[in-house]
Amino acid sequence: MKNFKVIIIFTFFLLASCKTKEEKVTTLDEYYTCSMHPQIMQDKPGTCPICHMDLIVVKKAKTAENEIILNEEQIKLGNIQTDTIKNGTISNQVVLTATVSTNEAKVKSMNSRMMGRIDHLYFKNIGDYVTQGSAVYNIYSEELNNTKQEYLVALEKQQTLGNSIIDFNRLIQSAKTKLLLWGMTEKQINELTKNKKINTLTTIYSNASGYITELPVFEGQYVAEGNTILKIADLSNLWVEAQVYTSQLYNINLIGDAIITIPDLPGKEWKGKIEFANPEINSASRINLIRLNIENSNGLLKPGMPAYVTIKNKAIHSLTLPSNAVLRDGKMNTVWIKNGVDKFKRKMVEIGVENEDRIEIKSGLNNGDIVVINGAYLLQSEFIFKKGASPMQGMDMSTHN
Repeated sequence: MKNFKVIIIFTFFLLASCKTKEEKVTTLDEYYTCSMHPQIMQDKPGTCPICHMDLIVVKKAKTAENEIILNEEQIKLGNIQTDTIKNGTISNQVVLTATVSTNEAKVKSMNSRMMGRIDHLYFKNIGDYVTQGSAVYNIYSEELNNTKQEYLVALEKQQTLGNSIIDFNRLIQSAKTKLLLWGMTEKQINELTKNKKINTLTTIYSNASGYITELPVFEGQYVAEGNTILKIADLSNLWVEAQVYTSQLYNINLIGDAIITIPDLPGKEWKGKIEFANPEINSASRINLIRLNIENSNGLLKPGMPAYVTIKNKAIHSLTLPSNAVLRDGKMNTVWIKNGVDKFKRKMVEIGVENEDRIEIKSGLNNGDIVVINGAYLLQSEFIFKKGASPMQGMDMSTHN
């Protein structure tokens, strides 16, 4: 009976030992995963719930707080790609919305030089094209007609009396100067001299070519000296005015070249230079104004057209990376670097100039660091999945190295 009890106790321990061996529970230093789906992680053997392959055991390697380890299969499946950071040349460009406008330096104003009545306008519509030397309006002016009379009288007296008593040459020249200042041409004065007949209406001619932009008078209106009759603009040269936010100013090379494109004229572009930057900033909108000058000899551009201004800045020699290598969350900028055969570590960086595909790294990395340029977001997700926290959580933001 005594021997029977010993046999029962021995059998119990033997069965317990076998059961423990069969379950093969993992230690804290290993876990089971699928070679095809590394996101599957279990603490005991089994099959993958996705592809039903047998799970393999993986030894947990000790890593630093901000490090993660991936095996070759995970790196391959995640398409993790790296590149060595090195010095390079980078330049960025700023694209601004703008508007084509009239070059105010090319606008001429025709003003009345004497008091009178507008008898006839030869151009009556805004947008009409005026050529230099063409008749613009007829005016009736007592002052002008009186000066014509003075001129003819001085000529008549000179022919009758000569210059023996009075120097009529000075009187004639004085009257002629008045006529010229009041808008008469040499040809009109010569006709007056020849015909010796005063026409009460005087035709005033344009001294410039361009399109009428303002026409504030009408026929029959009395005008005072200095009143604007019309304004004409030469549109062979135009301004392109762009608005710049204060935050963009430091990125703009004010002495650089610019490319102007017009959405309404696809496939065409114009080159220009910034010739003016408003020294004052609108305190309400925080917007500044820059102005470019462009040629328009073919007349394709019209004032009021929307435009885009692309300004390329000077090239900078610095460490650069592809833009998608940098992770940004609004608080900091970080990258993943390769810290061994299968180790990856996340580091904070300070960024600078950026263009369409590359970005300047001002600090945080050294020349020769191997940086993840594709798959950084997957590494971030894998880290959080394995460690349950952001790799930057609790990190001192005042240091980048």
